[in-house]
Amino acid sequence: MLAVTAAVAAALAVGVAERANSLDDERAATLAELRTVEVAADEAAQHGDYLRGAIGGAEDDVADRAAVLAVRPAFVAEIAALSAALGRAEGRVDTTADRASALSAQQTVLAERADPVVVTNATATVHALTAKIDGDVSTWLAAQQARRAPGGPAWSSSGPDGYARVRAALDRVGGSGVGLYESASCAGGTAPACANSNGYIKYRADIANWGADRLNWAMAHELAHIYQFQVWGALTSSAAYQSMFGGDPEFLANCMAVVRGFPGSVGCDGDQQAWASGIWVGAVR
Repeated sequence: MLAVTAAVAAALAVGVAERANSLDDERAATLAELRTVEVAADEAAQHGDYLRGAIGGAEDDVADRAAVLAVRPAFVAEIAALSAALGRAEGRVDTTADRASALSAQQTVLAERADPVVVTNATATVHALTAKIDGDVSTWLAAQQARRAPGGPAWSSSGPDGYARVRAALDRVGGSGVGLYESASCAGGTAPACANSNGYIKYRADIANWGADRLNWAMAHELAHIYQFQVWGALTSSAAYQSMFGGDPEFLANCMAVVRGFPGSVGCDGDQQAWASGIWVGAVR
């Protein structure tokens, strides 16, 4: 009986030991699994931090890019204005340095991705270039007109007061740099005023007594001819000029005067006015 009891006790001891060993193994496995989970959690947290940083950086980049894009249209508009000014300067003034400055500004804008101030500054630079070129062209035109003016006094029978009145009308319509002289030679004396392709205007003495509106219109009309002469080759070969104005420079001059705000007895429609406005800036469409 004691032997059986001892045998049972031994068996129980073995079972307890095996169970203890099994529990130790399970505990070790559990700890290992917990460490694995902890490492995975740390890696996930690090990855999350990275993603948050990457997303934040991307959002900042997008915001910066949007700010740059928002100010680009103004730069593009200034480039278009500069292009028109360069066209007006062609054959008149040297724009080599201005073109180089504009190209540099354009390359700066194309390369910029983050700072809108860079684009805004470049826009201001191009605007200043346009103003400079237009000023240079105006100076050139004034010099040409001064060199081409006919000799003799500016007035005769109209007197200084009559001349001053006609001069003021011409200045009022935009012809302050254009030469003005009294003459009875316009169409043999039948025309009250006429423009010369050398860049000056002649007037008959009696128009100094015209009403203000009529006198302003007459000067705007003759000034329009001065601008026509500056683009004469392109104008006379323009199909639009032929179809819209019948190739008539007088009709076109009337329409150009309307554009300036000095209508006469002959009007023109909106499409004709839009086309005629281009001649004032040297553009033949």
